[in-house]
Amino acid sequence: MSIIRELVAQGRHNDLWRMCCGFLDLSLDQFMAVQKELLLEQIQLLNRCELGRKLTGGVMPRTIEEFRKQVPLTTYLDYCPELLEKREDALPAKPYMWLQTSGRSGEYPHKWVPVSHRAWQEAGLDFCAIAIFSSCKERGEVPFKHGFKLLHAAAQPPFLTGMVARNGEEELGFEFLPPVSESEKMSFEERVEKGFKLALSEGMDGFFGLAGVLVAIGEKFRRGSGSTKSARLLMQPKVAFRLAKGLVRSKMAGRAMLPKDLWPLKMITSMGVDSVVYKEKIKELWGRMPLNVYGNSETTVVATQTWDYDGMVFFPNLNFLEFIPEAELAIWQTDHSYHLRTVLLDEVKSGESYELVITNFHGGIMTRYRLGDMIRITALRNASLGINLPQMVFERRADDLIDLGFIRLTERVIWQAIENAGIPNRGWLVRKEVTGTPKAHLYLELEDGYTASEESLAAAIYEQIKQIDDGLYVYKELSSLESLIDFRPIEVTLLTKGAFASYKERQKAEGAALSRMKPPHINPPDKVLAMMRSL
Repeated sequence: MSIIRELVAQGRHNDLWRMCCGFLDLSLDQFMAVQKELLLEQIQLLNRCELGRKLTGGVMPRTIEEFRKQVPLTTYLDYCPELLEKREDALPAKPYMWLQTSGRSGEYPHKWVPVSHRAWQEAGLDFCAIAIFSSCKERGEVPFKHGFKLLHAAAQPPFLTGMVARNGEEELGFEFLPPVSESEKMSFEERVEKGFKLALSEGMDGFFGLAGVLVAIGEKFRRGSGSTKSARLLMQPKVAFRLAKGLVRSKMAGRAMLPKDLWPLKMITSMGVDSVVYKEKIKELWGRMPLNVYGNSETTVVATQTWDYDGMVFFPNLNFLEFIPEAELAIWQTDHSYHLRTVLLDEVKSGESYELVITNFHGGIMTRYRLGDMIRITALRNASLGINLPQMVFERRADDLIDLGFIRLTERVIWQAIENAGIPNRGWLVRKEVTGTPKAHLYLELEDGYTASEESLAAAIYEQIKQIDDGLYVYKELSSLESLIDFRPIEVTLLTKGAFASYKERQKAEGAALSRMKPPHINPPDKVLAMMRSL
C-alpha cells in the first residue's frame, strides 16, 4: 500500500495535508530554491542522454544560468522522431508510462510524452492536493474519504485524464462510476450512461471531467432527456427513493429537477480550459463550484485553484517554470529570429500576461518547452488565504491553435476543410467563442453567385474537418460524444459581399504596412472583427 493510500485509509489528515499541500506554506524564495535544486538534477540527466544532448545542441550546461542562456526554446517538432517512435534508449529515464495527446495537422498526428516513475509518484502528491482542495473549506481540512464515488466523464488512457482516474482509484481509494477497468472498454456515451445509472442507485460524491461535458450533462438532465425515466430503473427502490426526494426538493424550489437535487456533491474537479467560464452554470446545476486545474500531457499538472476557487497556484515539484513576457512575443511574432527572453516566477508582475515555458523534472524530457499557452498573473500572493506565491489564470492560446476541449483546430485544417467542402469564398477568419459551449466561429465571405445557409455551411465544414486529421481529436469516440452532448463545434456567420476588399482599402488609407492588408485568419482582435462585420 502506498503512503498516500495508507494515510487516507487511516484518516491521518494532518500528515496527508503536510505531505501533499505543504507547498502552500513556502515563501517565494523557498519555492524558487526547490525549483532550482530540481533543475540542477535534471540538467545532469539531460547531459547524459541522446535526446537531451540533441535538445541542448551539445553544449552540456552545468548551471541554471548556462541552461537558460545556451539551451534554445523548443516545440514538439524538436522531439521528433524520437518521441513519436517511443525511443526509450534516447531518454533521461526509463518511462513508467507514455501519455498521448492530440497532434498538429501537417506536422504530427498526435503527441507521445514519456513520464518516469519518479515523476508519476510526485504527480500523485499533486493529484492528492487537488482532491483535497476540491473538497475542503479551510486550510488543514481533508474531507474526502476512502470509497468516495466519482462519475468519470473524461478521456481514457493513454490520455492524461484516464491515467489520473487510475491514480485516484489506486492511490486515493476513489470508486469510479463505472469502475475504471470497466469504463476503459466503453465508449464515452456508454461510460456516462452507465455511470449515471450507478449513481442513481448507489449515490455519487463527486465528478471528474471536462467542464463543458458537465454542463451539457446537467442541461440534458434538466430537460428530462436523460435515462432517469427508465421504467426498469424506477423499479429499483433506491432509485425511486432518490428521485422522489429530488422531486420534492425541486418542487419546493419551484423549478425543474436538477442534478443537485439528487446528489449533494462533495467535490468537482475539472481540467478543461473553460472551467472558469462554466463555473456559475455548474454551480447552478450541480450545487458546487468546480475546482479548476491546469495541466496537460507535457506537464502532467502545472497549477490548481485552492479552496477559495479564485486564482491558481503553481506546483513546484514537476516542472521548472519560465515565462515569456507578452512584449517579447510581440517582437518575435514579426521576427522569428529574435531571441526570446524569459523571466522566472520571482520576476513576474501582477496583471501581466506571459507564455509559459516548462522543463520537466525527474527524468522527463520536455526541455524549455513552449506550451503555446498564455497565462496572466492575477496577484503576487493570495492574501486572504495566506499563500505567499503568485496567482495565475489561463488566458488564451499564444499560437494559431483553437482549443475547444474535445477538438483542436489549426489554420491549415480549417482552410483545407473549406476547400474540401467546395465553398467558393473571398476570405474568412475564425476565432474561439464561448456562448453555451465553445465553438470555432467562422466569419466567411462567399463569392458572387454562390448561396448557402450558415447552418449548412457549418455542417459541411465540420464534416470535412473530421476527415482531415484524426490526430486533432482528444476523444476518439467523437460520434458518441456528439450524440451525448449535441457537440457541434463550428458556427458560421456570413459577411457582406466586398467586406475583405473594403478592409484592404481602409488599411491602405490608414497607411498600414503591406503585411497588414488582410486580417489574421485565426483569432482576430475584437477591433478587427468588429470592423469586418460592419463593412
